[in-house]
Amino acid sequence: MTGAAGFIGSNICDELLERGYEVIALDSLPMSRSKNLEHLTTSRRFSFVEGSILESELLADLAKDADAIIHHAAIASVQRSMEDPRTTNVVNVNGTLEVLLAAKKAGIRKVVFASSSAVYGDSPEQPKTEKMTPCPKSVYAVSKLTGEGYCQAFNELFDMRNVSLRYFNVFGPRQDPKSEYAAVIPRFIERALKGEEMTIFGDGRQSRDFIYIEDVVQANLKALESNCQGIFNIGSGRPTTVNELAHLIGKLLEREVRTVHLEAREGDVKDSLSDIGKASRAFGFAPKYDIENGLRATIDWYARKGQKD
Repeated sequence: MTGAAGFIGSNICDELLERGYEVIALDSLPMSRSKNLEHLTTSRRFSFVEGSILESELLADLAKDADAIIHHAAIASVQRSMEDPRTTNVVNVNGTLEVLLAAKKAGIRKVVFASSSAVYGDSPEQPKTEKMTPCPKSVYAVSKLTGEGYCQAFNELFDMRNVSLRYFNVFGPRQDPKSEYAAVIPRFIERALKGEEMTIFGDGRQSRDFIYIEDVVQANLKALESNCQGIFNIGSGRPTTVNELAHLIGKLLEREVRTVHLEAREGDVKDSLSDIGKASRAFGFAPKYDIENGLRATIDWYARKGQKD
């Protein structure tokens, strides 16, 4: 598992261990700084390796003992990709190629790659289907699309069955509201818990496809355990506007929330909605959480975390 210490990666590690898998967790973040994995260190089926996906010899050595690879290591920031395109390309593109090469050398036929709905760009067509022509508008999106291309090429050339999962707006426990990569939900929840106003860019009528982390975890496991290959949307299949999101958080907290609207940010996508039919047919993907249930579980986690802190 690459990118194991991250928000999504650590949640996947939990489920892998729960199902009886042995997990080799690779991340460039020192274990001493990874709160997301601390609770797993007592498991005999879990081992942590500090290192980079750019270290080909390390990857080759780890891959010898693996049956499959779930690949989530990346620079996951659109803004950072625009400020430093070279580093994003090196990590996201070269790093993904190194993972695939290590898998090929070790005889591993399945890599589950974390891609992004950002590859669709600002196309007004809704919902997004995998048949649409990608139109990436950031270096980050280009890097993810290139990673998908490498996964597909290895499928064709080396008889692999790699899967690329195009995540829409993932949210849930362990998502850091202070991170430069943080999405709107953890920031809204943190501010609402503190009684502070929520900042909305634009009129708030822009919609997103929010998907709870547990559904994303299940998508990874189902893709891993299936014989499928290719590119799949992973979302809820339901739109929620930013205004609706703020109202719902207030409802669940049973308090009035205050919002302030600022000028819309240049380049923000107006609407984004997934068609998840392909993933449903291929490996039985079916989200179990709607936005309200996912938010309730997320708010409970942040509230408990705040009490501990």
